[in-house]
Amino acid sequence: MGFRKKNKSPPVLSHEFVIQNHADMVSCVAMIILLGLMFEVTAKYAIMFITVQYNVTYTLDDRPEPVNLYKYGPKDMATVFFYVLIAIILHALIQEYILDKINRRLHLSKTKHSKFNESGQLAAFYLFSFIWGASILTAEEFATNPTYLWEGYPHNHMFFQVKFFYICQLAYWLHALPELYFQKVRKEDIPRQLNYICLYIFHIAGAYILNLHRLGLILLVPHYLVELLFHASRLFYFSDENKQKGQVTQKSETLFTLWALLFVIARLLTLTLSVLTFGFGLARTENQGFSIADGNFNVLTVISCLAAICLTQAWMMWKFINFQLKKWREHSQNQATKKKVTSPKSRPSKKELSRGTAYS
Repeated sequence: MGFRKKNKSPPVLSHEFVIQNHADMVSCVAMIILLGLMFEVTAKYAIMFITVQYNVTYTLDDRPEPVNLYKYGPKDMATVFFYVLIAIILHALIQEYILDKINRRLHLSKTKHSKFNESGQLAAFYLFSFIWGASILTAEEFATNPTYLWEGYPHNHMFFQVKFFYICQLAYWLHALPELYFQKVRKEDIPRQLNYICLYIFHIAGAYILNLHRLGLILLVPHYLVELLFHASRLFYFSDENKQKGQVTQKSETLFTLWALLFVIARLLTLTLSVLTFGFGLARTENQGFSIADGNFNVLTVISCLAAICLTQAWMMWKFINFQLKKWREHSQNQATKKKVTSPKSRPSKKELSRGTAYS
């Protein structure tokens, strides 16, 4: 018996080497930062990467104990960088131990394989973010009272969970940029993925920097629920094509229908809350100045943010309508081909016609 040929390892620091071992490299960088906590000289720098910065202690009237609130600052970039590393590691773990095992069973094509991986990663992130964001909304008062979205602006301070939520959101979407290289995303899919990645970074960073974290959190939670349904529907759809069971197909169709309904509702909710906050709330507040030191961007936010949100929602609705039209055309074409295939079999032959007339 001969020995099995082992795959040759790629050259060190080559593209293939970096792609295969990027999670290990990133883990080493994260471990170096964590090891910095063990020494007094480097501990103050390591803490800047790991923990949330800019905490301020306040004593509120409705709470007897002092409360730790947080602001944002340039040190947050170090914290975001560290959690970008964590996101890359988690991405690799989900890919290797969950998605790759499922892909081996489904035997998908290269195109469907990349889409399945994309939906699997995003579905896990949307599920986690939706649960986390919903728990924050239930604990905060501005979820039930819309006036908290603009009263007391600028909202310079935020609770720990809110700031850490935004740090993790920025870290995840920033980590998605190098993942386009690590996951060998096809050139045809890169522009589409870059579009929504950059839109997420732009809107989340804008809400964080312009002290609109309350509105941003309320808009993100229902949006993530809608996106979770879409990618869950796509995952069921890919499994349908392999299993071809009527029960599974019905699940995917039901999820797609539910997603389409909630997508329109989420767009209307986003526009309603945005117009209510910027047009009726911030536009009528007493503090209409502009001060970077005080974190007051009221003049800038009323016009630019409302325009950006409206344009984004219009673009998303345009993509949604095109997607539905494409799906409807494919469905009509499939129905037409099925009729063409079944029609010759269902037509009676000449002998049967003659027999029928004879029997009559």
